[in-house]
Amino acid sequence: MDASVIIREMSMEDYTKVMALWSGLEGLALGNADTQPNIRRFLKRNAGLCFVAENEQQIVGAILCGHDGRRGYLHHLAVSPSYRKNGIARRLVANCLNKLKEEGISKCHLFVFANNQQGMDFWQHIGFHQRNDINIFSQDIE
Repeated sequence: MDASVIIREMSMEDYTKVMALWSGLEGLALGNADTQPNIRRFLKRNAGLCFVAENEQQIVGAILCGHDGRRGYLHHLAVSPSYRKNGIARRLVANCLNKLKEEGISKCHLFVFANNQQGMDFWQHIGFHQRNDINIFSQDIE
């Protein structure tokens, strides 16, 4: 574990650096939900649940976390490739799960693209299991 990397709550001041991290990684798709106003709304609605990993003023990891009052959801976990294999992703996830538990949430879900094998391997490695009994349906609301 890299002790010089700190985990702290994400703020809107991090938006540009976090977007730069997210934009440069495979397996993570950005869309209209990730605009500055939408991320601002997400952070406000889920205060204290989203985190960044920072090393010397540089954002090297990030995760969005929220809940609907019943279930937690993780989004956009990312760690800069040069900082991987140091426990940063695990620390980011642990912070989210601990905060969800504090809020009385007992189950957490996340979405992984079917072709993101590295992502699926990571989540299984830290104790998440793949559900085969549900399908996801989506509709754009115009």
